Amino acid sequence: MVACKPLGWLAASLALLAAPLVSAAPPDDHRVVIYYQTGLGTNIPDHVSLLPLIQAEDSVSVTHLLIAALHIIDDDTGLHLNDVQPNDAIFDTMWSEAAQLQAAGVKVMVMVGGAAQGSYQRLDGDDASFEKYYGPLHDLIGEHNLNGIDLDVEESFSLEGVIRLIDRLKADFGDDFIISLAPVAAALTEGGGNLSGFNYFDLEAQRGSSISFYNAQFYFGWGNAGSASDYESIVDDGWPAERVVMGLLSNPSNGNGYVDLDTEAGVLQELITENGAFGGVANWEYYNSLPGGADAPWQWASWMAEHMRAAKQMARREISTSEALWRGVRKVARRVRREAKKTYHNYIS
Repeated sequence: MVACKPLGWLAASLALLAAPLVSAAPPDDHRVVIYYQTGLGTNIPDHVSLLPLIQAEDSVSVTHLLIAALHIIDDDTGLHLNDVQPNDAIFDTMWSEAAQLQAAGVKVMVMVGGAAQGSYQRLDGDDASFEKYYGPLHDLIGEHNLNGIDLDVEESFSLEGVIRLIDRLKADFGDDFIISLAPVAAALTEGGGNLSGFNYFDLEAQRGSSISFYNAQFYFGWGNAGSASDYESIVDDGWPAERVVMGLLSNPSNGNGYVDLDTEAGVLQELITENGAFGGVANWEYYNSLPGGADAPWQWASWMAEHMRAAKQMARREISTSEALWRGVRKVARRVRREAKKTYHNYIS
């Protein structure tokens, strides 16, 4: 058991309530990340084009496109994009459109893993086994000049294994190569649930400088995107807000945990006001994203970008005394919660 420190910080925090709060201007780089899986092949009548993301509106809102889902397999090709070899002719249009997005300034990446397990087990063997399974992935990244990779680890993967993979990607593709991970949101809180096997706090401590950001999944019961509290719990546990992207369901038919856009607008306002360096948003997935739905899924990106811009503008404005007091109360409450969690974890350890 550990003795509790005096709560002098509480009195100091309460004293801040009397002082006026100044809103720092947040950076203009909140990410808008799109996962693209359904409709990426031309072997089906409802192929979903990427080009409206860069052609349908006056400005390009999406910042990162993540092509999903790549699986590392045992046959001679070594890779499947969903259920087909990634260089099959059905993906020619997709790769061509992805290159056009790159030319427009969008970062194009590939997502590896997800719910279908096996990819990371194959990458977690001895050195010879790693080389066998890593080789086709390396070649695909180079062939399509991809800007980065998203590691969605939903199976047991050792800390040593993920570090080896990250180190090799950086060695092969350079410091500008983007590496993101996609943990469930709870995995970024102390003692929270985790699907990946390794501890994200340990990974961040050892390889944080090689990781660009985390696309945290706030759905399927692993986090609630309908309020700011779960995201703020992550920040309170030590993660810089600029490194944590809030992953959202883009349509209620895509799974459990969808939050309607009217509610999400208020959450974004609160998060950006309180965390000027808010990391941005990601959607699962593109093809039926609201508000446009299947007819105009690109509108999700512009909707999010517009509402984050509006939130930044509101964060810069002068605030009333009552609003300043409320923000101060919230900051104190968050600190109380953070200190209580630390005390609990120290006690049980």
